[in-house]
Amino acid sequence: MVEPDSEETASTSVPISSKKKQLLTSAMKRTSEWIFSQEIPSDITVQAGGASFTLHKFPLVSKSGYIRKLVSGASDADLSVLELPDLPGGPEAFELAAKFCYGINFEISTDNIAMLRCAAEYLEMTEDYAVGNLVSRTEAYLDEVALTSLSGAVSVLHLSESLHPMAEKVKLMSRCIDSIAYIICKESQLCLPGRTETNNDIVHSSLVSNAKTIVDWWAEDLTVLRIDIFQRVVIAMIARGFKQYALGPVLMLYAQKSLRGLEIFGRGRKKIDPKQEHEKRVVLETIVSLLPREKYAMSVSFLSMLLRAAIYLETTVACRLDLEKRMGLQLGQAVLDDLLIPSYSFTGDTLFDVDTVQRILTNYMECEIDGTRLSYSADDDFVSPPPSDMERVGKLLESYLAEISSDRNLSVSRFISLGELIPEQARITEDGMYRAIDIYMKV
Repeated sequence: MVEPDSEETASTSVPISSKKKQLLTSAMKRTSEWIFSQEIPSDITVQAGGASFTLHKFPLVSKSGYIRKLVSGASDADLSVLELPDLPGGPEAFELAAKFCYGINFEISTDNIAMLRCAAEYLEMTEDYAVGNLVSRTEAYLDEVALTSLSGAVSVLHLSESLHPMAEKVKLMSRCIDSIAYIICKESQLCLPGRTETNNDIVHSSLVSNAKTIVDWWAEDLTVLRIDIFQRVVIAMIARGFKQYALGPVLMLYAQKSLRGLEIFGRGRKKIDPKQEHEKRVVLETIVSLLPREKYAMSVSFLSMLLRAAIYLETTVACRLDLEKRMGLQLGQAVLDDLLIPSYSFTGDTLFDVDTVQRILTNYMECEIDGTRLSYSADDDFVSPPPSDMERVGKLLESYLAEISSDRNLSVSRFISLGELIPEQARITEDGMYRAIDIYMKV
């Protein structure tokens, strides 16, 4: 509970100025109590965020430097209406600030601390005007309560999103972000000093598979944040040493929640509100920019879902090419459904996006032919994929050809170019290829 202006006995070591402030504060409190007890008529109306408050000047100017300046600087000595149109938090924040000025008790919580801190800054409720003023009270609550737990810090950060730019001015958002990153890295097993020195994909894959279980306790909390704030939290975590490969589960959870509602598994683009479409496009492009660079950090199925959404939302070409390259690097782990990307057009083109799959396969083959490691990490030594990986890709492409060969709009040149991309060493038998050709010829 907030207990504004509790009277204290000054010690002899307290400076004279501090004693005067305490005496003045006590006098103000007694004056406020007297105003209420005598039911003195109000002498000022404050308009904040569309709401009107009928109050008294003295309790307000005794705590708020901003209101004191407005009242003292007014040309009209009988100023009776005061407008605060830009007050952070609006009428709800001003009501609590006014209660504080009048000495009325109320509870500070994680639900109101963000707007209270910003409103206090706006109203200049500092120690210059009263001992234990609202700025110092809110700062104490932030340091001692709100920012000491993950849920509290995330809640304050989320509520601060609507208090820009004041929340940035008082460094509330940056403090929340730093607290969140610190708490996650302190508690997580995935934040270790230095770089994980391993070239073993099996070990790396095992670490990534355990990441979801480890981050479950905080991943859901972060999904309430706006995408630009979420990005700042992720960057802060990495700066504190959080392993980037372990970000997969939280990025997946955030993407699935934010991109919900997109019908990316059907043919043709359906109408969507332009503003909503733009927001989802920004979310998707940001998520792709944050994806871990390590191989196997994300499943091929998830990458396929992102790629479908990227094509559907018409993101930047760079975003789509990045996803195509990532899928190509892990093509050996893909299944048929991952490649059956619908063609989101009504131009009478093929049912499935054949060109995209062709580029994915080209990325895979280029990495194989060039002898480069199928990874984004330049520090790792080259390890060629096992023969079984190439054979899986061959079988996958034969199944893909058989699936799309029933499409009457698939041209002969496209069919042949896809078939020719399948390397001979990937074909254990020719049965799959003959089956695809047979279906195509019948159609």
